[in-house]
Amino acid sequence: MLLRWKSGLQLQLLLFLGSLGFLCPGVRAGPEQAESTVELDFSTEWPVHLVSPAFLSVTIDANLATDPRFLTFLGSPRLRTLAKGLSPAYLRFGGTKTDFLIFDPKKEPTFEERSYWQSQVNKDICKSGPIPSEVEKKLQLEWPFQEQLLLREQYQKKFKNSTYSKSSVDMLYTFANCSGLDLIFGLNALLRTADLHWNNSNAQLLLDYCSSKSYNISWELGNEPNSFRKKSGIYIDGFQLGEDFVELHTLLGKSAFKTAKLYGPDIGQPRGKTVKMLRSFLEAGGDVINSVTWHHYYLNGRIATKEDFLNPDVLDTFILSTQKIFQDYWLSLLFKKLVGTNVLMANVKGPNRNKLRVYLHCTNINHPRYKVGDLTLYALNLHNVTMRLQLPYHLFNKQVDKYLVKPSGPDGLLSKSVQLNGQILKMVDDQTLPALTEKPLRPGSSLGLPAFSYGFFVIRNAKVAACI
Repeated sequence: MLLRWKSGLQLQLLLFLGSLGFLCPGVRAGPEQAESTVELDFSTEWPVHLVSPAFLSVTIDANLATDPRFLTFLGSPRLRTLAKGLSPAYLRFGGTKTDFLIFDPKKEPTFEERSYWQSQVNKDICKSGPIPSEVEKKLQLEWPFQEQLLLREQYQKKFKNSTYSKSSVDMLYTFANCSGLDLIFGLNALLRTADLHWNNSNAQLLLDYCSSKSYNISWELGNEPNSFRKKSGIYIDGFQLGEDFVELHTLLGKSAFKTAKLYGPDIGQPRGKTVKMLRSFLEAGGDVINSVTWHHYYLNGRIATKEDFLNPDVLDTFILSTQKIFQDYWLSLLFKKLVGTNVLMANVKGPNRNKLRVYLHCTNINHPRYKVGDLTLYALNLHNVTMRLQLPYHLFNKQVDKYLVKPSGPDGLLSKSVQLNGQILKMVDDQTLPALTEKPLRPGSSLGLPAFSYGFFVIRNAKVAACI
């Protein structure tokens, strides 16, 4: 299944364009105090779950296409390098604006888009040069005003239709393809006939164009259909939405996208009427989708407090949402490099264990330093003191590589930079990510995890049968 991490945990394009904060605003780590040691309990005979190699994935909010000029940012070699570091992953183009965007194949590209494409003539598009400097500076100056317009529209819940061109589609697909990401494109579900059936004519235009370019794209239809009435005054029940997906599936089957993936219904929090909508959607259209998708919001960013971000009950809300249906760029990068797909059982012994979050996977077999059978433990310490993790007895004398992520500088969790094992993480240049250098620990050492920090610990030569 695909998971939509939103609010503070959703990695959007603007994260790349802005500075990279460590965790969240309003949270400040206090001085380190006494240490405490806890024992860990592992069960490594069999995996308890299996996650996709594409976990975790990212979203470019469809708001960015409201004014297509700003899609030119996707031509940035620096941005592509950052995105490629998260591959394999899905790149979802979606969000509220999905249902207010209309493809216009006759629309001319913006001046900024033309300038970018002209600057790449006779170049390998995936080894493109930088955005023309005058274009980039102009867009950077104008973006804050565009952002205010988008925020006002979202706050007032008065959304207007916008059009996008073939050039915009090209820019989006080229970014995904050159970054090694699989594009999922959200189609407008609010284009309706008089009897409220989905009007597929605009989707057909887009499919025809993408087919002519031999683009490899997966598809969605609509964003949070449970809130259509609030956004547009139109109510679509789950059964009708399921029939709309069947219609889209039929369209795909008649095009070059016969084998393309289809995801949905992208509902909001699965509770109350939303669960009822999901149930009727699956009855009508469940057979034509590849994965069920929904959105999970840990917090409302407008009213969240610093205590919320350190509350283990907030983290547990995802478990509840998952049962009903079945952080930070560098943190994501470490996860991609170190964590494999097999999920194993790990627990913390003793009291107050809910403030120390531990997760255990087989190590990513594609990492050049590690072997099949190694383990990756990753842990989040919500305590305001250093915690020391003691490995189970049978792993006690194994060599462990530590990757400790902490904020850099005196501002604590408000810091805009991150350090890994004491070294600030920043790009070497627009084409080069920093080395993610481990710190080997002496065999038998406890695993130190300072207050409000996050750590990955690779247990080498573990020879775990479930990972072989």
